[in-house]
Amino acid sequence: MTYKRDTAGFTLIEVLIVVVIMAVLAATIIPMFSTSTNDSRESSLKFNLQALRTQIELYKTQHVAMPPDGTNNLKQLTAATDASGALSPTGLLDATHTLGPYVQNALPVQPFSGLNTVKLDTGAAGTAPTATAAPGGGWIYRASTGEIWVDHPNYLTY
Repeated sequence: MTYKRDTAGFTLIEVLIVVVIMAVLAATIIPMFSTSTNDSRESSLKFNLQALRTQIELYKTQHVAMPPDGTNNLKQLTAATDASGALSPTGLLDATHTLGPYVQNALPVQPFSGLNTVKLDTGAAGTAPTATAAPGGGWIYRASTGEIWVDHPNYLTY
């Protein structure tokens, strides 16, 4: 008696081999993409921090080396000011408030916490501030020098 084998499908061994190959590929490729989220956050953080530092320097240049005072989430960067740093009542440019705004609408968010709050630091120039625990807050600003850092313990040195 002869049996006729139907060859239209896959055997169990063939299916298992394909599954094992897919698992090996997934195990080697997925870790490469898992760090891409953190890398993009770091890039965004560096860009936002550099932009803030640049705008603070521009503010200091236009206000006789006086940095923003740090009140109200650095409102002096997001509204029009006069030469003494006084805010425009409307926040917009007018006849006496001819400088700024340096940042449109609001400060950028810190990508790890999603916050754009500003914590004022009173430390001496040249000393590092203390960041809150991860994911931290938004930004740390030292009004006496115009220095700004990210409020995250792992990225404080940026």
